[in-house]
Amino acid sequence: MPLFTHHLFICGNQRSGRHPRGCCDPDGSGKLRAAFKACLNRHQVDGVVRANNAGCLDQCELGPTVVIYPQAIWYGGVTTDDVERIVVKTIMNNEILEDLLIPTEKLNSRQSLRKEQ
Repeated sequence: MPLFTHHLFICGNQRSGRHPRGCCDPDGSGKLRAAFKACLNRHQVDGVVRANNAGCLDQCELGPTVVIYPQAIWYGGVTTDDVERIVVKTIMNNEILEDLLIPTEKLNSRQSLRKEQ
């Protein structure tokens, strides 16, 4: 089996909907991870790209959060509508999606993008 070229960690943390930090998977359905797995399979890259459910990535205010390693690309506010674009553009074509990219200065800062939008 070849080495993974990309390893996606999709935050599946759950909290009360009233929690001030927010929650990446409020209904506990795991639908974002499932969408990634289906898309990777559809594009036949599921053997070299792995999509894992992650516990809290501590970027709650910026979530739902997806981090891609070994490239260390942090995406925030990810929805199922973004999955195809992430797989095709970032995974398959090495393109950073600026509209989803969490700026380095916001990582681990607990500054909310939700409040700025």
